[in-house]
Amino acid sequence: MNILKAFVFSGIVCFLAQLILDNTKLTPGHVTSLFTVLGAFLGLVGLYDKFFEFAGGGASVLISNFGYQLYDSAMIGYQEMGILGLFSNLLAKGSCAIVGVVIFSFVLMLIFKPKD
Repeated sequence: MNILKAFVFSGIVCFLAQLILDNTKLTPGHVTSLFTVLGAFLGLVGLYDKFFEFAGGGASVLISNFGYQLYDSAMIGYQEMGILGLFSNLLAKGSCAIVGVVIFSFVLMLIFKPKD
């Protein structure tokens, strides 16, 4: 049942993104930024935790989760170090994912020929 919930939740988010792309003049970069900010906002109002409870892994693989991680890391930094902690702790949770993306992209670039 958890896999079905994750699939449905991720599918709904992707469906909304595709609707935005098809019916507006926004580019994929705009939609990515929109969903990142939306994830941070949903974390601020306490709704993203409820998405984690419902969808589990389905809520953790989306771009909106990156926004939530930025928000959550910044708030932990603020609670520990004050206003400067907002910036010094900002990528604490997301840094592992960013490094992983860079490494996997490099490996795939070596295996496959990138197009110009």
